Amino acid sequence: MNKKTKDNKTHIGIYGRRNMGKSSIINSISEQDIAIVSDTPGTTTDPVKKSFEILNYAPVILIDTAGIDDEGILGEKRIEKSFHSISTVDLGIIVITNNSFSHYEEGLVQEFKNFNTPFFILHNKSDLHKLDAKFKNKLEKKYNTKVVEYSTKKPNKDILIDAIKNIAPDASKVNPSIIGDLLEKDDIVMLICPIDSEAPVGRMILPQVQLIRDILDNYCTNIVIQPEQVENFLNYTKIKPNLVITDSQIFQEADKLIPNEIPLTSFSTVLARFKGNFEEYIKGTPFIDKLKDGDKVLILEACSHHVSCEDIARHKLPIWLEKHTNKELNFDVVAGLSQIDKPITDYSIIIQCGGCMITKKQIANRLLPAIEAGIPVTNYGLAIAYMHGIFERAVAPFNK
Repeated sequence: MNKKTKDNKTHIGIYGRRNMGKSSIINSISEQDIAIVSDTPGTTTDPVKKSFEILNYAPVILIDTAGIDDEGILGEKRIEKSFHSISTVDLGIIVITNNSFSHYEEGLVQEFKNFNTPFFILHNKSDLHKLDAKFKNKLEKKYNTKVVEYSTKKPNKDILIDAIKNIAPDASKVNPSIIGDLLEKDDIVMLICPIDSEAPVGRMILPQVQLIRDILDNYCTNIVIQPEQVENFLNYTKIKPNLVITDSQIFQEADKLIPNEIPLTSFSTVLARFKGNFEEYIKGTPFIDKLKDGDKVLILEACSHHVSCEDIARHKLPIWLEKHTNKELNFDVVAGLSQIDKPITDYSIIIQCGGCMITKKQIANRLLPAIEAGIPVTNYGLAIAYMHGIFERAVAPFNK
């Protein structure tokens, strides 16, 4: 079954120089006029996304990008955005024509390698210039990837779709259970979901929805409850959940409400294990105690939203960190997948949100520069649990 939300779909980026037919390829695959097509080079400016279902495979997001040979000041900004998007995709397609592979494409190859992102080469406009066999073999041998011949004038979509299926990483095709390995059929899972000013009106936040569905998919029972109801519910029903998952912001309160013999963790910790580099998080979290006056802390949140006084990234985490460390710290918050303007080495620790709105690949690439630079990384749930003295309890459910 398909459980992927929009931003958790397989992201496929289409790259190349101007006037290679990148936009026409997206329209050809989707059989819709999604991207603007023109003979004028540089028609595509910002990356354009289109959701598309590939039958018997997976839902995907096709990303049309600006030409990497764009010109002028605006052109440089468009190129920067195109290259930045490489860190967010699961699969890259390099589009070429006329049996030409230049330093522009070489730069794309290098960037794909930097982010360990698979790619293949698409020789477009083959109705005008057939793909030369020697040229094809040379590229395939040099870059250890597939070169596909294609024409949007005479499209053979199956060839292109087959290349996507065969080259995209397995992790992007399969949507494994989030906590299925912790559960047995008919287990009872309690989800503690506070309704505060950060909760969207009339609906639940995505991690809560994802866990409810995942629990149902594993033929287990959900108990969805607010923190104020927990004590009375447990006392009245005598139900003993097999697992309790709480909002990280009330982790300390939940720790007091839930008996020690019942496993307890948080939504953010669950997502940290499911999507993030959990081992790096576990290793990096204790560095909170080593923060000094004046240290810079980078907080990364995957979504953009209206900020309230209960905002975890901009208000609660900074307050908790300074109280725990008894230090005066400097905080930067970067939302979405926006570029981090300052050098990553400026920061003493990086705290990533659970990442419910982005893919595992996007989180990995987001944190890769910090990990390579030896900067400790953690996530919201683990950091909060650590500062509240319940770190060991938060990770215990995953140690069995």
